[in-house]
Amino acid sequence: MKKLALLGGLALSLMASSLFAADKPLRLGIEAAYPPFAFKQADGSIAGFDVDIGVALCAEMKVECQWVEQEFDGLIPSLKVKKVDAVLSSLTITDERRKSVDFTGKYYYSPARLTMKEGTVVSDDFSSLSGKRIAVQRATTTDRFASEVLAPKGVEVVRYSSQNEIYLDMVAGRVDGTLADAIPVDEGFLKTEQGKGFAFVGPSFTDPAYFGEGAGIAVRKGDKALLDKLNAAILALRANGEYQKIQSKYFSFDIYGE
Repeated sequence: MKKLALLGGLALSLMASSLFAADKPLRLGIEAAYPPFAFKQADGSIAGFDVDIGVALCAEMKVECQWVEQEFDGLIPSLKVKKVDAVLSSLTITDERRKSVDFTGKYYYSPARLTMKEGTVVSDDFSSLSGKRIAVQRATTTDRFASEVLAPKGVEVVRYSSQNEIYLDMVAGRVDGTLADAIPVDEGFLKTEQGKGFAFVGPSFTDPAYFGEGAGIAVRKGDKALLDKLNAAILALRANGEYQKIQSKYFSFDIYGE
């Protein structure tokens, strides 16, 4: 009887623990300087595709969202030291990142592109970029590609904390261009007044070895319970039309990909 009582008490304790965890807000790490995926509004609140997707996922999982803003290169470290429960910030799924975090399936896909002055010709071997200053956001997939592939061709790779800072320096002529995900560059720069005179140049970059499998949500290694809930919620949003509704607010095309 004592064993039964002990087991019963343990079960109740686990249930209470689980209910308590479900009542806690889900802390989502995000960089709010990546329009149209995440950006600050005039009142200081954050908005964007990533934010709307996160709110919809939390509603589907019946938990409260709590956004924790950080610079991009601090997101995974914050996840690992438990300052956040997950990272939902256009984080590309790569084998390198899988060494330190677990990923959901993708929730969108964007190839990378070079953006420079309109009419710039880029040779197939990138040798025409020798001597150019190409900006990348620190700790991104494009940072790694630029460092390993473009730098040996004579490119000076200039690293920034945010893509918005890069746009300012491109307009001011302090850098010659940027290598970044195509969708946010197109929507957040090229289609704006600030981006006049600039254009995508050269090829689309899609090599999975560098550019991964799309953007996913990162959780701590081994957090299978949260990972499974997030994956199920992503599938639910795709099935019930909520994903498409959110997507149509920001894009005129399907960003999920194949």
